Amino acid sequence: MSNRRTSMNKVREIIRLNETCRISNRQIARALDVSRPVVGQYLTYYKKSGLTYTDIERMSDEDLASRFEGTKKNKSEKYVKVSEKFEYYTKELKKTGVTLDTLWKEYNAVNPTGYGRTQFCYHFQVWRNSLEVTMHIEHKAGEKLFVDYTGKKMTVYDRKTGVGREAEILVAILGASQLTYVEAVESQKKEDWIKANDNALWYLGGSPQAIVPDCLKAAVDDGNKYEPAINPEYGDFARHYETVILPARPNMPKDKAMVENAVKIVYIRIFAPLRNRIFYSVEELNAAIWEQLEIHNNTPLQRMKVSRWELFKEIEKQVLKPLPSCKYELRGFLNLKVQFNYHIYFSPDTHYYSVPWQHRGKRVVVIYTSENVEIYHKNIRIAFHKRDRGVNGYTTLKEHMPAHHQFYADWSPQRMISWGSAIGTNVKVMIEKVLESRKFPEQAYKVCLGILNLSKKYGNQRVNQACERALQYNCYSYKSIKNMLEKGLDKTQEEIVFPALPIHKNIRGNQYFN
Repeated sequence: MSNRRTSMNKVREIIRLNETCRISNRQIARALDVSRPVVGQYLTYYKKSGLTYTDIERMSDEDLASRFEGTKKNKSEKYVKVSEKFEYYTKELKKTGVTLDTLWKEYNAVNPTGYGRTQFCYHFQVWRNSLEVTMHIEHKAGEKLFVDYTGKKMTVYDRKTGVGREAEILVAILGASQLTYVEAVESQKKEDWIKANDNALWYLGGSPQAIVPDCLKAAVDDGNKYEPAINPEYGDFARHYETVILPARPNMPKDKAMVENAVKIVYIRIFAPLRNRIFYSVEELNAAIWEQLEIHNNTPLQRMKVSRWELFKEIEKQVLKPLPSCKYELRGFLNLKVQFNYHIYFSPDTHYYSVPWQHRGKRVVVIYTSENVEIYHKNIRIAFHKRDRGVNGYTTLKEHMPAHHQFYADWSPQRMISWGSAIGTNVKVMIEKVLESRKFPEQAYKVCLGILNLSKKYGNQRVNQACERALQYNCYSYKSIKNMLEKGLDKTQEEIVFPALPIHKNIRGNQYFN
C-alpha cells in the first residue's frame, strides 16, 4: 500500500461508491485517483468494523482515522515482517507436500501475535497475484513439463534458389521453475515431435512426472476429452523415460496456460531478436535460437530476483527423474495379421517377414526401428529380423518353417503345380517358374495362389492363354497376368511390353521340385 496518507474524505468516498454505486474497486480507484490496493484495504477495514456508511459519514476525521489508521499501522508492521518471506514461501510451495497451511503453522510458531491463518493466506495471495507471471506457483517441482508448437513459424531458405520453407517451433516449459526449451523442427510429424521432446528432456537433464502436450496428431490418436488415446510411439517414448503423457483437455484453457504464456514470451525474446536474420538450415536456425534461449533462461524473473536457471537448480533439478543411459530410439508400431504363408506384410518397406509357422492367422504387434523388426504375440516376442528395405522381398528364417511332413499336408510346391496343371499346361509351367524365382517356395505361395484364383473369374482357358503369352516374355508376375486378362490382351496377338524383373540370385531350377 502507498505510504502516502489517504484523506478521510476519500475514505468516505471509497465506502460510499462501494455501497451506493456498486462499482468495482478498479473504477473507484480511477475515480478517486488512488491505487486499487488502497481501495481494497479500506473496504476490508470497513467490512470488519461493523459500522454502516451512515455511521462513518457522521464520524469525525479523528475518530475515523483512529479506527482505520490505527489498524493500518499495526497491520503494516505485521505485513512488512511477513512480506519479507513471501519469496521464500513461493519456493517452498513448489516442494512436494508443502501447502500454505504448512507455512502458516511454521510462521505462527515463531510469530504467535502475527496474522491468523486467513489473513496470512490472503496477504500472500494478494502479493502473488501482483506478480507478472503467477501460473508457476500452482505446479510442484518436477511435476509437469508442458509442450506445444508456436502458432507462428520461422523461415529457412534454400541457399541456391532462395525459396523459403517454414520451420515448426516447439516450446517446452517446466511448471515450477519455468525453465524453457525451444527447438525448430522440419514438420509436425510424430518423428520430429518425439525427437524434439527427447532433446528437451536431455536439455533439462531429467524427466518430469508427466508431460502435458496439446491434443495434436503427433501426440494423440483420439483427442477425447476424458480418455485421449496416446499414439503408441509417443507412449513408448514416455515409457523409456519413466514418465506419463497427460494431454491437455480440449476446451480447457487452464490446462495449457503455462505453455501458451511461454509461447508469448518466446515471440518477444527469440522471434523478435532473430526477425531480420536469414537462415539456410534448421541447424543454423537452432544455433541462433539456443543463443537467445540462454539469455532468456538466465534473465531474472520479475520480482523473483532469480533466473529460471537459478530457480531450476534450486528447487527442481534434484527432483526430476534420472535419465536412462541412452537417448530414445524412435520405434514404430503396427497391428497385423500373420498371412497363411506365416509371413507378415510390412507396409513401410513393402517387405515380408517370417514368424514361426504355428502363428499363421494370428494377430501380432510389430515394433520396428531403423535397423530392426520385432514381432510380438500376446506380449511375447516370436520373431526378430534385421530390417530389409528390398521392395516386395521376403526375409525368412529356416527355424520358422514347418516340419516337412506337417506343412506339406496343407500347402506344398507339388500341390501348387498340380493345381496349375488342372487349369492348363501353361499355368503349370508358370507356377513352376514362380516357385523357382524364390529362395524358399513358401515365399512364392501368395503369388501362385493369386494366379491360380484368376481362373475363378476368367476361366481356365483364358488364364492358360495369358500364362502362355507371359511365358513368351519371361514375365512371372501375378499383376502382369491379371492386367493382361483385364485388358483382354490374352485374346490378341499384339506385342506386350512388360517391365523387366531382376533375376533373383537364389533362383532354383525345376529339378528342385522333382
